[in-house]
Amino acid sequence: MSLFLIAALPFLGAVFPALLIRAGRNASASAAGLTTFLAFVGLMLHAPAIFRGEVIQVGIDWLPALGLNANFFLDGLGFLFAAMILGIGLLVILYARFYLSREDPMGQFYSYLLLFQGAMVGIVMSDNILLLLIFWELTSLSSFLLIGFWKHLPEGRQGARMALAVTGSGGLAMIGGMMILGNVAGSYDLSVILQNKDLIQASPLYLPALILILIGCFTKSAQFPFHFWLPHAMAAPTPVSAYLHSATMVKAGLFLMARLWPVLAGTPEWFYIVATTGLVTMLLGAVIALFKDDLKALLAYSTVSHLGLITMLLGFGTEIAAVTAVFHIINHATFKAALFMSAGIVDHEAHTRNINRLGGLRHLMPVTATIAIVAALSMAGIPPFNGFLSKEMMLEETVHTLWGSSHYLVPGLALLAALFSAAYSFRFIGHVFLGQRRDDYPATPHDPGLGMWAGPGFLMVLVVLIGLFSAKLAGPLVAVAAGAVIGGDDLPYYSLKLWHGLTPALYMSGVAVIGGLILVRLHRPLMALWMATPRPEAKQIFDVSMRGLTKLAQLITDGLHNGAITRYAFVMMLFIIGICYYAYSSGSLGTASRPVQGVGPIPVIAWFCLIIATLAVVAKHRQRQLSLVLIGVVGLVVSMGFNYLSAPDLALTQLSVEVVSMVLLLLALNFMPKDSPIEAPLWVRLRDGGIAVIGGLGAAALIYALMLRDFVAPSISDYHLANAYKGGGGTNVVNVILVDFRGYDTFGEIIVLGIAALVIYALTEAVLGSRVRAYLLNRKPDMPQAGDAHPMMMVVATRVMMPLALMVAAYIFFRGHNLPGGGFIAGLIAAIALLMQYMASGFSWAAERQRVGYHGIIGSGVLIAASAGLASWFAARPFLTSAYGYLHWPPLEEFEWATASLFDLGVFLAVVGAVLLTLESLARFAWQPGMSTEHAMDINPARDAAENSEDEV
Repeated sequence: MSLFLIAALPFLGAVFPALLIRAGRNASASAAGLTTFLAFVGLMLHAPAIFRGEVIQVGIDWLPALGLNANFFLDGLGFLFAAMILGIGLLVILYARFYLSREDPMGQFYSYLLLFQGAMVGIVMSDNILLLLIFWELTSLSSFLLIGFWKHLPEGRQGARMALAVTGSGGLAMIGGMMILGNVAGSYDLSVILQNKDLIQASPLYLPALILILIGCFTKSAQFPFHFWLPHAMAAPTPVSAYLHSATMVKAGLFLMARLWPVLAGTPEWFYIVATTGLVTMLLGAVIALFKDDLKALLAYSTVSHLGLITMLLGFGTEIAAVTAVFHIINHATFKAALFMSAGIVDHEAHTRNINRLGGLRHLMPVTATIAIVAALSMAGIPPFNGFLSKEMMLEETVHTLWGSSHYLVPGLALLAALFSAAYSFRFIGHVFLGQRRDDYPATPHDPGLGMWAGPGFLMVLVVLIGLFSAKLAGPLVAVAAGAVIGGDDLPYYSLKLWHGLTPALYMSGVAVIGGLILVRLHRPLMALWMATPRPEAKQIFDVSMRGLTKLAQLITDGLHNGAITRYAFVMMLFIIGICYYAYSSGSLGTASRPVQGVGPIPVIAWFCLIIATLAVVAKHRQRQLSLVLIGVVGLVVSMGFNYLSAPDLALTQLSVEVVSMVLLLLALNFMPKDSPIEAPLWVRLRDGGIAVIGGLGAAALIYALMLRDFVAPSISDYHLANAYKGGGGTNVVNVILVDFRGYDTFGEIIVLGIAALVIYALTEAVLGSRVRAYLLNRKPDMPQAGDAHPMMMVVATRVMMPLALMVAAYIFFRGHNLPGGGFIAGLIAAIALLMQYMASGFSWAAERQRVGYHGIIGSGVLIAASAGLASWFAARPFLTSAYGYLHWPPLEEFEWATASLFDLGVFLAVVGAVLLTLESLARFAWQPGMSTEHAMDINPARDAAENSEDEV
């Protein structure tokens, strides 16, 4: 199975659980399970190649110029993590089916879970760091949905916000680090980056990149000081907690540190940052876990501690430590998922997670007790379970690690953390399952059905089997995954077995177990001391920080974004001027390479008209209608300039746009005050005027300098001129660019145009449904109105002109591929012809004769344009590739026909629909009772006399 399909399956399958929930909870769970199972089977098909040491690679060059390629690769490390994500995902799906209540929206839950699963699979198989970053942020978003799944719980909503804030902020830092890393290596592909260790570590940007990347990893994997979000994420349903803590979210940071280990590890910076952070997190999480009374809170802090353990091992920078880290990742996934599911069973059956209200559950829940006790003993590092082996290897590595010049700091703190780890594991066993049976449980506990304990039971079996037969069961997987981490085929010597003799690690392990038992025995007085000891609360610090950041953001927002467009323009122009001045003063300007051409009197006169009209707009801008007329003059002169400079397509477009926009703006201004009030003081107006003058002169100087010099890069115009006919079948290069070379841009533009018209329509609906409607009905004109609203001469003229205008529009449309014209210009001309009917005969008269809704015209235009583009796929060509040929239909002469004409037809319809929908929306504001008439012309003496005689009778 292709790696693309494996990565895509969870995303594709996320649709089905939400749809199939109507068929029942079993159907929804089966859809989620089948999706994950298919992806898991597809992954296992690559297992033989992975265990042979091969690397599977697939890729698509998406935007190679930007380094953005859809590349995936699967090696031993990616295979390990993908197997955990999909394998434990299957068990979580089964568990969730029986854990969630009937009131919980199960279809929604499974959809969120599959989205999250897909994002995680994408992370571990991405070969491009830009693609990896996309999946990285998707995990933050999808985990937000999962953690906040129980929206009715305030702690659920708060935990989701906290997780998103912390991991999202770390993701932003990591984006910067990844960009630096890619630039240093000269590629954004991981397979290339991992081959450039010396280049990366020799770069002066190594440390900034390292710090930024590690911030992203530490926030995702809940390392100190970002550890506090993970325990608060326990407000999520237990299936989510089991998935997050064992195989997915928190392992993403560990995965990335392991993935980049070959190029980032081995330096003092890596050791002191990563190893120290991991050691502190390991100890801090273990200490806090011992004093938590909530089952899930205890397990959450234990996860923090074990994540610190793995981070510390990766930070040591030695090959054997990396092997140990890989082994513990496997072991932690098995016992931690089993423990969280067991805790969920206890909560589900006893209706409480409070350890103080539990105890003696082995008598009532023997199956659950067996699973939880075995998993907890593995977490404590007790033989013969798998956790013992990786803990022994970890302690052995600490003995050989120096921190500064101290031989004892790292092993001493690691021993203390292992002691507390044993203590909270023993407390989990003793205070929940051992002891006497109680008679004050909130509910009578009992073992659940097979559906809930099958998953954790299977994991318990793995805990035992890996502990007893680690070399056979886990050895090959550890070897291929560790080989991918250390970046070589030769692994250091290590032995996955229970007995290594009397070693320092064994003595340390014995001390940790004995010390853990003593701490559990002294838990009550220690708990009183813990509660009496003042200590900072991470949650309170986070809340205070978020309030401070919110106030700061609000202060900046209120200062810069106060709703005044003059403020926005002032800040933007000041920034642009400053940047341009810096570029000019620090750069160099080459010598002019083009002579100044002679200018005749007509262009000079037109230029002066343009300047005068522009200055008049500034001087008279408070008189809105006059300003609109002056703006029309500016547009007219600009269109004349386009025509003078041999750009007739632009001239036609500019002229048509001016006519349409003028009519629509006049209609809009009819509902607004005729004059703008003076709101800014004189000094502000002088300041803004000065900035405008400086910016305008600077832009003019820049354009003048550009026109006198050759561009740095060659112009693409030569390519368009050479390929317009043989590539697009047209001699009008502008039109071929619009419908072929840059057809995708045009397609986006007509969609935006249609959306703008629909938004205007929606706003009109909203306004007319409010109190504004009453104002519009009762408003009185502020100046005398013409007695003839629909003059006869105008009605007759527009009726005569309409077929002629439509004929011109058709002519402009059909000739556009080879001569100035095209669908956009033709659409504007046709819209003007129809718009004149509304102006001459009235909105009501024209609307009664409308046969097709303007919404439908916009939609059909977009669909036709899309269909023209999609048709090229059937010929195995890129989207919107044109085909053309010559047709001979008697009695017509032979003529050329290009498929781009269909795309142009879509443009035509979208433009017509958008303009007329906007007109219709604005015209509805002007409607008042008594305005509607069945007659197109107001003055008709014969009709009036007939109506009067009828009234007399």
